[in-house]
Amino acid sequence: MTAHALDTEAEARLKAAAAAPGPAEIGTGLRWGILALLAVGALIAFVNRTNISSALVVPAFKAHFQLTDVDRGWINSAFFWSYAALQVPMGWLVDRYGVKTPYTLCFLLWCAASAATGLVGSLAGLIVMRLIVGAAEAVVVPASYRWIRNNFAEGQSGTAVGLYMIGTKFGPAIGAPVAAWLIVALDWRAMFLITGALGLLWLIPWALMVRSDLPHGADRLAARRRGSAIPASRLLVNPLVWGTLVVNFCYNYFTFYCMTWMPGYLVEQRHLSLSKMGLYSFFSFIGIAVVALAAGWAADRMIARGRNAVLVRKGFTIAGFLLASTVVLGAYATSLNAALFWNVASLSGLGLATANNLALCRLTLIPAPAVGLVTGFQQVATSLAGIVAPILSGWLLHATGSYTAPMQVIFLFLIVGALSTAFLLRADWAPRIEPAA
Repeated sequence: MTAHALDTEAEARLKAAAAAPGPAEIGTGLRWGILALLAVGALIAFVNRTNISSALVVPAFKAHFQLTDVDRGWINSAFFWSYAALQVPMGWLVDRYGVKTPYTLCFLLWCAASAATGLVGSLAGLIVMRLIVGAAEAVVVPASYRWIRNNFAEGQSGTAVGLYMIGTKFGPAIGAPVAAWLIVALDWRAMFLITGALGLLWLIPWALMVRSDLPHGADRLAARRRGSAIPASRLLVNPLVWGTLVVNFCYNYFTFYCMTWMPGYLVEQRHLSLSKMGLYSFFSFIGIAVVALAAGWAADRMIARGRNAVLVRKGFTIAGFLLASTVVLGAYATSLNAALFWNVASLSGLGLATANNLALCRLTLIPAPAVGLVTGFQQVATSLAGIVAPILSGWLLHATGSYTAPMQVIFLFLIVGALSTAFLLRADWAPRIEPAA
């Protein structure tokens, strides 16, 4: 039997095994409206995640907390330590108890902690607030993908993920500039209070539009049993799950490099002004968001016409990794225009992989009852990339005095990501649900 036939047969078996009762059917307009609301929720999460980066360059802020460079490093990393630690527990939580209630409580907590950052007076208090924000935001991705998996068919999931990802890309694109503007217009305390408190307005449409997806009575017990249909121990020895972890790490290594070191590269190596640096960074993140939405929609149309979902999404993902690897051409470019072109083009090109990789790794290949837990595992890999990328890139920059070496490492990880997608993301390796007793 050919590899294509094996993929087709495995995909059909996976769809049948993944079928599980979901929430009551909702109207098309409301479904897409809630998806847009989830995208805005992700944007708010990124604004509260990245506002600290603007504060850390403000002399008054550094003087108030008597921050050394080592202290600033700890503050930057504090978010990801708690964020990584709670990914799997949050995935388990939404698998067993639904999306609405856990998301609501965590949203309240991270907005409150972000606002309270403007009131703390010690370094220890500052780090605690960042840990709380990271812990509460750990719910965002597992809950969002669980909701998408339950409410969108395979032929819509690429577009759905692409729309959701706009929020995750616009967040870092506007988070630091908005925070910087508020600091200049008011001060750093007001910035934290405003960005934290304003986010709470999102809870009003969330409460009105989203029904509880937590079943009642006997149905609740059945849902909890389905949430345990694939034990974590079996997921951790599954080769496809490990393949998704590698692919997610490689994808996010590049994106976290862009969030943390792209400004330094543009200012220090390409000698742009701060305003021009912000403009090109903005274009890069907007580029990946637009391409992600378009690529997700195109893949959905191909699947709707009968193409194999696994093969289509793998093709887009591999193409995205390969286009993103052109970032290394920017390192060797001798002209400013060429360097800026590859800076924007490489991150925008990764958009081909964005929605399709996530749909493949978190929806297409994963049975519905395990989406939250598997997404939690994958988010640990994502968080690891968030820890490793800025540290390793900074060390390579210190050791070599150039951004060329950091970009060479990005190139290697992107090639590993493409190869892992091709050879490890196999439908016949997908985890299966235990038969009911």
